[in-house]
Amino acid sequence: MTNWINEIEQLKRTKNAVILVHYYTVPEVQDVADCLGDSLALAQFAQQTNADMIVFAGVYFMAETAKILNPTKKVYIPDLESGCSLSNSCPADEFALFKEQHPDYKVISYINCSAAVKTLSDVICTSSNALNIVNSFPKDEKLIFAPDKNLGTYINNISGRNMALWNGNCHVHNALKVESIIELKTKYPDALLIAHPECQQIVLQFADFIGSTTQLLDFTKKSDKKQFIVATETGILHQMRKHSPDKEFFIVSMDAFCNCNDCEYMKLNTLEKIYNCLAFEKNEVLLDEEIINKAKVPILKMLNLSRIYQKL
Repeated sequence: MTNWINEIEQLKRTKNAVILVHYYTVPEVQDVADCLGDSLALAQFAQQTNADMIVFAGVYFMAETAKILNPTKKVYIPDLESGCSLSNSCPADEFALFKEQHPDYKVISYINCSAAVKTLSDVICTSSNALNIVNSFPKDEKLIFAPDKNLGTYINNISGRNMALWNGNCHVHNALKVESIIELKTKYPDALLIAHPECQQIVLQFADFIGSTTQLLDFTKKSDKKQFIVATETGILHQMRKHSPDKEFFIVSMDAFCNCNDCEYMKLNTLEKIYNCLAFEKNEVLLDEEIINKAKVPILKMLNLSRIYQKL
C-alpha cells in the first residue's frame, strides 16, 4: 500500500510546493496541509507564498483565486470536477446583464464565484469579512451583493443596508432545515447551535452564534459549553474534535439518511490525487492574462481592507 503522505512530503520538498486545504475536505487531506483554513486565510496565504508550485485542495474558484494572485506560479487542483454550486449559480453572462440593470451600483462579490464574475466586481469579500467590506462603503451607496442571497440577506439585516441581491445559494447550506435543528435541540437541549451565514434566514434565527467557518471553530475552542449543533459542512468537525476532544459536536444533516452535510465537490480531493498533481503536474489551472489582471483588482482590494480591519 502506497504511503501517500511520505510521497507527498518528499515531492513538496523536491518541487518547492505547498498544499492549501479548505476545512471542508476529508480529514486525511486536511492533515497534509501547509495552510488549512477558510477562503480568507487561504487567499492571504496564497498572496504571500514563496513556493514555485501550489496544489489547492478545495474547489475550482479557490484554485482560480490562487492563480490570480500568483500568475507566474503553477497552480493545480486535485480534481477538475471540484466545482461549486454557489459559483455555478451565478453565470458571468447572466450576472453582467443583472449588473446592467443596476447601472449606478457598486458590486461586492462573495469569493465563491468564478474568475469571470470577479472581473465584474468592485471588491470581493468572504464570510469572515463581508460585514466590514460592506461597511467600507458609504451608507447611501447603492450596492449589489452576489452570488449568495442568504449571506447577502444576513448582511442586509445586521447592517441596515438594502443591497440588491443575486439569487444564488450553496446547495449544502441551503438544504439545512429547521426540522433537523429542532430534532437535535430536543435530543441535546444544552447544546449551542452555531451556523454559517450561508444558511437560510429561518435557520439563522435559531442560532446562538453565526460566523464563518474559522469563526465557528474559534467559538467552539473558546466556549465553556460542551455540546454544539453545527450548521455547516461536515468537514469542519475534524478540526473541532482535534482542538476540543472533550466536547461533542452534532452536524445538522441534509436528510434523514445520513448524519452528514457533505459537499460532494470538496470530498473529491484525495491524497492520491494530490500526489498525482505533484508527481505528474496534472490538472493545472490556467487563466487568460486579461482575466487575471481584471480579477486581481477586487481581490487585492479585499485583502488590503482585511489587513486594515485586522489591525483595528
